[in-house]
Amino acid sequence: MTDTFPADSVGLVTPQVAHFDDPFTFVNGAVLQSHQLVYETYGELNSAGDNAVLICHALSGSHHAAGFHSADERRPGWWDLAIGPGKPIDTARLFVVCSNNLGCCDGSSGPNTTNPSTGEAWGGQFPQPQVQDWVRSQKRLAEHLGITKWAAVIGGSLGGMQALQWTIDFPDWVGHCVALAAAPGLTAQNIAFNEIARHAILSDPDWREGAYLSEGTLPARGVALARMVGHLTYMSADGMSDRFGRELREGGFSPDENAEWVFQVESYLRHQGSRFSTQFDANTYVLMTRALDLFDLTGSQGGGLAAVLSRAQAEFLVASFSSDWRFPPQRSIEIRDALMAAGKPVTYANIETDNGHDGFLLPNPSYEQLLKEWMRRVGPS
Repeated sequence: MTDTFPADSVGLVTPQVAHFDDPFTFVNGAVLQSHQLVYETYGELNSAGDNAVLICHALSGSHHAAGFHSADERRPGWWDLAIGPGKPIDTARLFVVCSNNLGCCDGSSGPNTTNPSTGEAWGGQFPQPQVQDWVRSQKRLAEHLGITKWAAVIGGSLGGMQALQWTIDFPDWVGHCVALAAAPGLTAQNIAFNEIARHAILSDPDWREGAYLSEGTLPARGVALARMVGHLTYMSADGMSDRFGRELREGGFSPDENAEWVFQVESYLRHQGSRFSTQFDANTYVLMTRALDLFDLTGSQGGGLAAVLSRAQAEFLVASFSSDWRFPPQRSIEIRDALMAAGKPVTYANIETDNGHDGFLLPNPSYEQLLKEWMRRVGPS
């Protein structure tokens, strides 16, 4: 650690790559003959191997959860507020792993990596992953790192769904589970929002059936619109009113018929969409939103949510965020009630916030204190 970074930062981090040369079979039957996962680690794995924590990222997240890739980097990893020495996920005593999911666009095998059978980018031909696939690939990574059990698996939104899936697919692997702003499956409304976002991308003339990279185009307009729709659903009405109101970006409500009236909220959404369109792969966005749609914790298991969660051996923290209307508190309460019915130890909290679904990513003293206190039970003391 140098004076360049705060004392509670993990500091400079270097992404690592794990290569797997044995076949990986997806839930849908598709097979990758080989693949790679990009990941970062923070802290040290202890000699007993009982302090490893897995962080599962959400839709637009990545393996870069904390710290900085260079001294010049202005923004740390996406969950830096929670990961670091003395922070809720304390790297002074925990070994933290975060990987980029299969099918994503930050270095793990996905649409923008090379298909060995063609020598070109996979594009729209990359197999559709599901949450179960990510869990199994993360298990391979754990074994690659010499980890035999997670002290905790933690995630928010789509990451929280992965954490829950871990507890039923590999129950003896998970000591504690933290599911933030999650749900046991998407509602019809949520699926509809994802379809609108996908349609924006697929309707862009530069989409080229997902082969835009090999054809030298980029469906930037479609991705920007998809992001604008998605980002809108992550914010709350009160939060947007407090932040933007009805203010114009500049000027006033002139009677001039040639005046361009741009509200601050319009300018903000346009900026978010434009920035995202150059940073995130369109095929990945389509795959990730479809994986969200397909997620169903009960699946074909039968017997309801409590019966499925009865297989878990973990202790749970389930948290919702009061103004989150994309994954409202009632969805977390469903999980809590099912865990209680299954006789599993669970702590539940509804965090008061105007930050909407993004609440699990943003500073909030009550939320951070809850997470910090609960995490004291994870790993060695």
